[in-house]
Amino acid sequence: MPKEIAVGVDIGSLTAKTVVVDGDRRIVSYHVVQGMIVDEEAALQSLERSLQDGGVGREEVGFLVTTGYGRTMVDFGDKNLTEISCHARGARFLLPSVRTVIDIGGQDSKVIALDPQGRVANFSMNDKCAAGTGRFLEVMAQALSVELSKMGELSLTSASPPAISSMCTVFAESEVISLRARGCPIPDIVAGIHEAIGRRMTSLVKHVGLTEPVLMSGGVAKNQGVVRVLERLLGVKITVPGEPQIVGALGAGLFALDELGKSRG
Repeated sequence: MPKEIAVGVDIGSLTAKTVVVDGDRRIVSYHVVQGMIVDEEAALQSLERSLQDGGVGREEVGFLVTTGYGRTMVDFGDKNLTEISCHARGARFLLPSVRTVIDIGGQDSKVIALDPQGRVANFSMNDKCAAGTGRFLEVMAQALSVELSKMGELSLTSASPPAISSMCTVFAESEVISLRARGCPIPDIVAGIHEAIGRRMTSLVKHVGLTEPVLMSGGVAKNQGVVRVLERLLGVKITVPGEPQIVGALGAGLFALDELGKSRG
């Protein structure tokens, strides 16, 4: 194990993610903690599990950067950075040519434009409303009594998705319940939900500007139905990393490695 060990912890509204990286810029380990409310305890659980999985002692960590919604709520980090910077850095590492990052998290969504050097050129963020986020999908899944993880697969079998006119979580839930009561097939309703999310995200992308290649991060990137809708509406191919939830934590870990290099340089 190389001596240089850096850690990034991304503390979101619904998940805590930790990535451990070494001096060779390799991902040693990572861990995601999912919960209804993420606090310092959940963040520490994510950190401790990642270190355990990587066979790394806490004393071996040279620098730790926190990011995300709760980055200032914890006191175990050496530095905190915005999720915009960290998502851009993590995406650039995973896809060096990336120019647009679409991130849909638990309670917010963001689109980040990068310049050819990988620097943040522009971004737009929706953090005032849960519409179109992971939480939005959770509520819709509960209304339909389907597993959240099955929604993407279900939507791909749809023949005729209905229009979901409201993106307000409360009103959209009422629409979904009404559609179900009228006998609309569940796959069609799910596809309609995904279409509504796609339209909302497309507006956010247009505000920032779209340049390929495109990478999608966040838990919603695991929903193949949403990804396909976005690809169709935007007319691009979207790259989804193997674990899209850790992109921000990875970026934080790489920034931590930079800081470690400065301190030893």
